[in-house]
Amino acid sequence: MQTYTDILIIGAGVVGCAAARALSLRTKADILVVERAGDVAEGASKANSGIVHAGFDAHPGSEKARLNVLGARMYPALCAELQVPFRACGALVVAFDEADRATVENLLAQGQANGVPGLRIVEREELLRMEPNLNPAAVCALEAPTSAIVSPYELVFALADHAALNGTEFRFDTEVLGLTQTESGWLAHTAEGDIACRCVLNCAGIDSARLHNQVSADKRHLTARRGQYDVLDHPETPPFSRTIFQCPTKMGKGVLVTPTVHGNVLLGPTAEDIPDGLDVATTAEGLADVFAKAKLTWPGVSLRTAVTNFSGIRAHEDRGDFLVGRTAPHCWEAVGVESPGLTSAPAIAEELAAAILADEAFPAKPREETAAPYRRAKPFNEMTAEEQAEAVRKDPLNGQLICRCEVVTEAEIRAAIRRPVGARTVDGVKRRCRAGMGRCQGGFCAPRVVDILAEELGLPKTAITKGSGESRMLVGEI
Repeated sequence: MQTYTDILIIGAGVVGCAAARALSLRTKADILVVERAGDVAEGASKANSGIVHAGFDAHPGSEKARLNVLGARMYPALCAELQVPFRACGALVVAFDEADRATVENLLAQGQANGVPGLRIVEREELLRMEPNLNPAAVCALEAPTSAIVSPYELVFALADHAALNGTEFRFDTEVLGLTQTESGWLAHTAEGDIACRCVLNCAGIDSARLHNQVSADKRHLTARRGQYDVLDHPETPPFSRTIFQCPTKMGKGVLVTPTVHGNVLLGPTAEDIPDGLDVATTAEGLADVFAKAKLTWPGVSLRTAVTNFSGIRAHEDRGDFLVGRTAPHCWEAVGVESPGLTSAPAIAEELAAAILADEAFPAKPREETAAPYRRAKPFNEMTAEEQAEAVRKDPLNGQLICRCEVVTEAEIRAAIRRPVGARTVDGVKRRCRAGMGRCQGGFCAPRVVDILAEELGLPKTAITKGSGESRMLVGEI
């Protein structure tokens, strides 16, 4: 069966969803986002460090540098508008010897060339006053006050919801196998049938080079680079107020220690080139490497409070830069969007949306009125006692605590499922409202989450999955 849309976006990660939102706010044209997984933010967008990079690491003159700085400037207003957790905590890149000092001085020069404000070198004495838990062997650090942290998957959910409220359709479990140019645009071939469109935007993450090579003579290759992380439980006193980087290497920005917007501590990532771009396993060797390197930054680090670990895949383009723009007639793309891809995504989306709508073959359908972003209620665990009492009075389901670790109510879980692009899996609920994110990792709340999903979606409990695919929570009834 063939379907039709004006604009087809392949990939529902942060770039694809940001582009869908940017387009939907400007045009009444039909927009369809297809994603091979079962939810938005299932790839690199859910499994990264959550850092809004200041822009000192990318080489001056590169697309990474330009789009990083532009995107970083957009984050405060964007997150405020979409109600996404964001904190401008700043960052330090720490030097542990004189060779590292040369590296941070070079990063300072790069950052200044890229237009990053506020950068400076902090010497040891001041550095240890700023972050007392830092390894006293540190000799200096580059301070980047405009660096920030964000909840990456919550940003993608908010972008998708806003796009959906403005008419964008999302289709999951739909992998684009190939692209064929036609007289009127493109055909995207999927196992569920062809999708005809006037124009196509390739934001397929680790799969984006395969689609690029089908439509371009300039062949590209992506290396799957896996990064493993440890997540520590909420400490009573955060060990660091800023993101702490070690000096970068040719493989990436190195192992960091950072607070998260929800009060956890994140350690990682590794940088391992692997053959399978979908292999997000964690390994004993990789996590041991994370711990050993984190200990250089934070000698007092302990895994006694670790609640989980995870890994993500970076799509490293072998030429080392983003490939963003027009590839063929009525065909645009964002290929090789690794770090600082999360930071750059809003700027990438704005530029791609403007280019697509400027295409002389594209019908002008300007949108005069737009729907406001989805408004999520204040999280129950962030309310005062008085606010919680009022929330229970308004909705008794707020009095039913489902997730004890993160203090998440039944009302919040049902709201997560009912969002414009709502949760359909246990992991989808977890990322939207944090039920299952705490120290027991769903050991207490998962059965009730399954019950609520089944009820809300009208499915048997045996059909409910943990994440995408066939990861069923229950195998049968007794």
